[in-house]
Amino acid sequence: MSHLLKTSQVLPYPIERVFDFFSRAENLASITPKSLGFQILTPLPIAMGVGTLIDYRIRLHGLPMRWRTRITGWDPPHQFVDLQERGPYALWEHTHRFRSDGPDATVMEDEVRYRLPFGPLGLVGLPLVRRQLRGIFDYRRTAVESLLRTWGKTG
Repeated sequence: MSHLLKTSQVLPYPIERVFDFFSRAENLASITPKSLGFQILTPLPIAMGVGTLIDYRIRLHGLPMRWRTRITGWDPPHQFVDLQERGPYALWEHTHRFRSDGPDATVMEDEVRYRLPFGPLGLVGLPLVRRQLRGIFDYRRTAVESLLRTWGKTG
């Protein structure tokens, strides 16, 4: 059984600037809580497109683990999709959507479809995982707003 997390955020920047920020893997660490110890292992810069593989290292509850995603959808500046090939979830498919809301605003939507490992036993951890994911995406919301203020001017 898979679960769904959806978030939406309006950013006061043109779609091209927002998409460009999110399409650069090196920006992931800056929008991820420090407590996850997020590191990209794939050499930078990463040329993004369908089939691109990205390897990461994260820490969950202090335990280091590797995570690999593959870009399975790429439609600049409107959408991209990453699918976990190896990592802590039985399924992780993250769709990033962007749409213009006028010339200087973008609606950014995240849809994460996920399934916990260990079959029915994994459901015991679902409340904790939901809370953690909500916290990660809340952190991300604040970080994105802050970083985009200057990123497009210097990035």
